[in-house]
Amino acid sequence: MGQAAEDIVDTTLYPVTEKVGEELVQRLIMEVLRPLVERWLREQGREALVGADQFVYWEQFNARSAVAPDVYVLEGVPADTAVTAWKVWETGVVPSFCFEVVARDRLKDYEDSPRRYAELGVAELVLFDPHAAESPRRRRWHVYRRRGRELLLEDVSSGDRIRSEVLGAWLRQVGEGTATRVRVAHGEDGATLVPTDAEQARQEIERRERAERELEQLRAELERLRRGE
Repeated sequence: MGQAAEDIVDTTLYPVTEKVGEELVQRLIMEVLRPLVERWLREQGREALVGADQFVYWEQFNARSAVAPDVYVLEGVPADTAVTAWKVWETGVVPSFCFEVVARDRLKDYEDSPRRYAELGVAELVLFDPHAAESPRRRRWHVYRRRGRELLLEDVSSGDRIRSEVLGAWLRQVGEGTATRVRVAHGEDGATLVPTDAEQARQEIERRERAERELEQLRAELERLRRGE
């Protein structure tokens, strides 16, 4: 009888970085989307680690069984957990949601990514193609969801938004060209955007300024009443 995996010394090299280039728009989309997903889940009272562009390995002793999602969600994992690379066999936790920005060369993401994410066991995979307008063979959104043992393509759209079952929210494109970003939205048909940190800070400043103006107006009105005007 063979040894249990936990009793075997694992000398496999599991890389934590990948030496490949990426488009600037891909990086900018990730930088905006990751903290928005994190905020949305936190506000829903859901504990989760939301990561970006790190290797996720699902088969011990096989470093080729790996993906590096542009954004991913690990449900039930504390948000402040330090992660260099995620090894599924150590915790049993598989990402519930993964998001990939499709490169200009679409074949890798359109054909290879769904197969690999199916092997990983992810519950929902969203592919976003910022180059969809360049070819009739491309679509802005592809959404794969796990049904039983299979990861099935359930939604294909060139609209500006799709709904994520796992997040319980909408993913919505804003901007065009190099200004393209993906935002989290909620409400009927995804009409309300979850604010970024900068937008939330600006809204808080505006609320304080409005409250100060209303207080000054109230004080002025009370002073006029005191003087009998």
